[in-house]
Amino acid sequence: MDISALKEIFSVGETIAVEFKRCGNRIESDTYETVCSFLNRFGGDIFLGVLDDGTVEGVNAKVAPELVKNFIKCISNQQLFTPTIYLVPEILEYDGRTIIHVHVPMSAEVHSYKKVIYDRVDDADVRVTSTDQIAQMYIRKQDIFTERRIYPYVEKEDLRLDMLSRLRVMARNNTMTGTHPWTDLTDDELLRSANLYGTDRMTGQKGFNMAAVLLLGKDDVIMDILPAYVTDAILRVRDVDRYDDREIIKTNLIDSYERLMEFGRKHLPDKFFLENDQRKSLREIITREMIANVLIHREFTSSYPIRGNIAKKGKAYPGRIA
Repeated sequence: MDISALKEIFSVGETIAVEFKRCGNRIESDTYETVCSFLNRFGGDIFLGVLDDGTVEGVNAKVAPELVKNFIKCISNQQLFTPTIYLVPEILEYDGRTIIHVHVPMSAEVHSYKKVIYDRVDDADVRVTSTDQIAQMYIRKQDIFTERRIYPYVEKEDLRLDMLSRLRVMARNNTMTGTHPWTDLTDDELLRSANLYGTDRMTGQKGFNMAAVLLLGKDDVIMDILPAYVTDAILRVRDVDRYDDREIIKTNLIDSYERLMEFGRKHLPDKFFLENDQRKSLREIITREMIANVLIHREFTSSYPIRGNIAKKGKAYPGRIA
C-alpha cells in the first residue's frame, strides 16, 4: 500500500471497512474483535499505531516484529478464534513512523472470538447474541464461496494444463456410457465448462478462480495464494503418542487424492468381500469416500490443517477428518 493511498485512508477516517487502533507494546483484545467482525461482514483493513481521528502515532519499531508474531499466534489459536484464520500483517513506514497494516478478507464462515460472535455496523464492532441475528448471518454466508474468487493475475503458465488429460479420463471412467462431453472439448472450452475460468459479476474481473488453482495449480502458485493449505495423513499403531508414518501434502487436489489413496492402501487391510458374486474392495470404497470428503468439504483459506488419522483399533486419538 503506497503513501498516497494511506494518506487518503487516514484523512477519511474509520468506516465499516477501516479501523484504527492505538498500539503500545501489546495488541489489545478489541483488535481481535475487529478482526472477527470484518471476517463476518465485508472484510476490511486494520491499522495499528493510528488514533481514532486518523493521527499516525506509530508503534515501537523494535517491538513491531514481535507484535506481528503474537498476532499470527493469536488468530491461529483454536481457543480464541473459531474457526481460525490465516492473515499476514505488514509493517509499514509512514511519515517517519512505523505502523502495522492487517487486511482481513470477507470469510465464507461465521467466526467467533473468545466464543463471542462479532459483526460490523458502521464503524463499530457489535456483539451478536440473538438467535435470529446469528441465523441471518449464516444465511448471508451461504452465498460466499472462496473457491470462486477470481485471481486476475493467474496465467495459464501457472497451471499444470497437462493434467487436463487425466481429468478427461477420470470423467469418462465415471459415466455409465464410457463417454463424456469433456472428451471433445479444447482445453479452453473445458476450463470454462468446469467453471474454472469466469467473470466476477461484482467487479467485472475475468480470470482463473481459486478452484482452478487448487485443481491444476503448480505447487509454488498454490502456496502463494493459500500459504496455510495442507492435508496431514497420520498412522498411529505402535507409536500412539507420536506416529508410525506420516505424509504432509501441499499439492494440487488431483495429486493429493492419489497420494492419500496410496497412503490408505499401504496401511489399511483389504478383507475379502463379495457382493452379488462379485468381489469388491471395501478398503477402496471407504478410503475413496473418506478422502474425497476430506479434500473437498473444507474452507481452504482456514489455517487449521485437515488431518486424517489411521489409529490403533479400540483407541481414539486427536485429529479430525472434516
